[in-house]
Amino acid sequence: MTALSIGGFRRAQTRRACSFDVFDTFLLRACTTPTGVFERTYQLSGISEDDRNMSDHFCQHRILAESRARAKAKQTRGSAEVHIAEIYSCFPFKLFGLDDSAVDQLVDAEFGAELDLCRTNPEILAQYLDNKRAGHRVGFISDTYWDAARLGQLLRACCPELAWDFLYASCDHRSSKSEALFAAYVAEQQVDVASALHVGDNPQADIEGARRFGIRARHYPQAGARLASRLQREASLFDLLCDGHPRQLDHGARTLRRMVAARSAEQSPAYHLGVTVVGPVMRAFDAFVADRVAKLDQDGRRVGVAFLGRDGFLSYQVWQRTREAPACYLEVNRRVSLIASADTMAPLCELFRKIPKIDAATFGDMLKVVPAPIAGFFADHPGGIATGADLADALPMLMQPRDVADLAAGLRARLVCYLRETIADFDALTDLVLIDIGYSGNVQKALSRALRLEANGLRLHGLYLFALDDALEDLAEGDSAEGFICDRTVTPHVNRMLVRNALILEQICCSPEGSVRDYQDSGVVREPNPRPPAQIARCAEIQAGALAFMAVADAVAADYSLAPYADLARSAAWSAATIGRLLLLPDDEELALFGDFQHDVNLGTATLAPMIDAGFIRNQIVARGLSAACTTAPPPMWIAGSFAALSPALAYFYALFGANRLSADVVGETPCGSLQVGLFRTDGTATLETVTVFLTGLGDLRVRVPVSRQMGLATIALPLGKLTREGLLDGVVLQQGKTIAEAAHSQEVVSVPAGLLIDAGLRRSGRHYLAEQDDACLLIQLGPMRSPFAVYTLAVTPLGRGRPLATQPAAIVARGAREHGRA
Repeated sequence: MTALSIGGFRRAQTRRACSFDVFDTFLLRACTTPTGVFERTYQLSGISEDDRNMSDHFCQHRILAESRARAKAKQTRGSAEVHIAEIYSCFPFKLFGLDDSAVDQLVDAEFGAELDLCRTNPEILAQYLDNKRAGHRVGFISDTYWDAARLGQLLRACCPELAWDFLYASCDHRSSKSEALFAAYVAEQQVDVASALHVGDNPQADIEGARRFGIRARHYPQAGARLASRLQREASLFDLLCDGHPRQLDHGARTLRRMVAARSAEQSPAYHLGVTVVGPVMRAFDAFVADRVAKLDQDGRRVGVAFLGRDGFLSYQVWQRTREAPACYLEVNRRVSLIASADTMAPLCELFRKIPKIDAATFGDMLKVVPAPIAGFFADHPGGIATGADLADALPMLMQPRDVADLAAGLRARLVCYLRETIADFDALTDLVLIDIGYSGNVQKALSRALRLEANGLRLHGLYLFALDDALEDLAEGDSAEGFICDRTVTPHVNRMLVRNALILEQICCSPEGSVRDYQDSGVVREPNPRPPAQIARCAEIQAGALAFMAVADAVAADYSLAPYADLARSAAWSAATIGRLLLLPDDEELALFGDFQHDVNLGTATLAPMIDAGFIRNQIVARGLSAACTTAPPPMWIAGSFAALSPALAYFYALFGANRLSADVVGETPCGSLQVGLFRTDGTATLETVTVFLTGLGDLRVRVPVSRQMGLATIALPLGKLTREGLLDGVVLQQGKTIAEAAHSQEVVSVPAGLLIDAGLRRSGRHYLAEQDDACLLIQLGPMRSPFAVYTLAVTPLGRGRPLATQPAAIVARGAREHGRA
């Protein structure tokens, strides 16, 4: 019925009405997406008892069956609306060991899944009842394959006292809300369309569909655009990160996040991130901590609970907000614990070996002393800077064991006094639980050694948000450690990728104070906090949002009958996807939020390192290729964020690499030809040298020109016209080293300044260039070389024709590969 024909009988309409959409409006499902119904159907169908690994197959075939049924209905009846039995009549029964008679079995299983997963939305129920009390006709209009009888049964199962004046199911009327279902409702119920209201979540079916017939519509979105986008990224990452875990059934964790976000006032991006991402993960971690503490607190043990500063600060606040059980905030860091446990040189050597570069001042900041032999060691190194590995190797000859023991004993005594003052009934405890963001349990291990040196038999138990399980094998007898997200939750490759990028989470969870320096009078002496005030303030906003989630999450979960933390293994998997999305696939708003963040190295120094550096990663890709760039060691401290700052696609490639699913054959480099380049010396002579051209997996071309200081070169001439007449110049970069191989593999990649690039027969505008002739060249003027050897790399994206193909004979390809390996 058209809007015009409806107008013809408006005068006869006297009844006001309010209609509601059913799914995702009046009813919510305790699963991530409607596909979760199909996953639960598979579990209830009995098929899983014989074939447990076919859940995804079942869900996808259920989706395909619906598509086939709707296409068939559209062709034969002119409408795509179908009943559930018509959908399952298109299902591949034999594939799952069934026959055609199983239609009713599968329909019943899917309806059972709906009964399991559907919950009444209290907010919409309140609107429904308000309209009913106001004397309006109330009811439901739903695009659904469930007929009115089944739909009514489902509504009353979720809300037993529910009554309605009308109920329209699209499959009964063979017409959707976007077609003529609203018209049928208006005509049959004789409602006054001018005063009618429809509430629903779908912008097209519910909002535009109602307005076509003059009905006012109120949009009830499932999630705001910002959260919806992040949820889509989470879903795309879940299979990559959490293979083997149920994909859709999360006991309502995502529904809870949506509902809490809907109730939260719109505030800053930082606060929203805390409410929708950080808060849910930290609440799930808190449930894990509470469960493990409760299990430890048995058999006559006296258990203390301590959150390690500074990264455990947010977890400590969560604990305080959610329970009355005592706990403390313990400021012990890696530097303090390692030095305090140093009965030999080994802990100090372990500490220094992990530092890329160090000087005497930094050494003094860390140990608070600089013995004369140490000062002499640094003086013998260029610029007074040595590698941590060199220092670790030399340290046993530079410091006396007694000096180390005295240094450690003093700090250890002060540490124990601090523990006694901070932890209630410390001397009576048998076990102490340490809670932190985690990783390898280094603080726990060092603290355990320190306590044993003091003849304290306290057992230590680490509970970590992230844990690298193979690094927790060497705990002291009686101690334990466990991660919420660990090698059981995700694969070891994935776990290490998450940990490598978790420093941004450390910043978010960190306390606003500086790191502990020492202890005095049983209290903490802190380092100055070198982080910028604006960064500290943004972290506080995120924490405020996370705590706002804590404040209402349990009550909202109860309102919707959700139990997101009932299954901690499943909760850990979805937490890994939730926080993994932030760590690996941040969106532009998050990149802007964290773009200027600096990481406090936190070794007793004031050293800060950038979290994001897109230019650094771009140079790595130009010089070393995508796969090699993915192996880049910090800084920058947030590698995934740096990839994302270049493009979301590159960030996803990085995630694939970290999950061991990025084929080097696809994204690697293949020789596709050769190019003669001109080498012009300072003495005026010149030569032509042939270099290999490589084709990358992204369709770009790479040319690498190795040079030596002894060659005395002034200019390199690269004939871009012969490479490709038109293209985008992605960059010219320089690496240096003691050998060609060292230079080619160096992570110290610098862009050649634009002032040293000269066009000869090229027309350039920004990155774009057009070569007028084949011999048109880009001239690279060489600056002074600080190392004996260097590699200049040029990267070009060809334009104007299909990509070049790697069609070289096998011998040439093999030779090119060898040259690339040497380079």
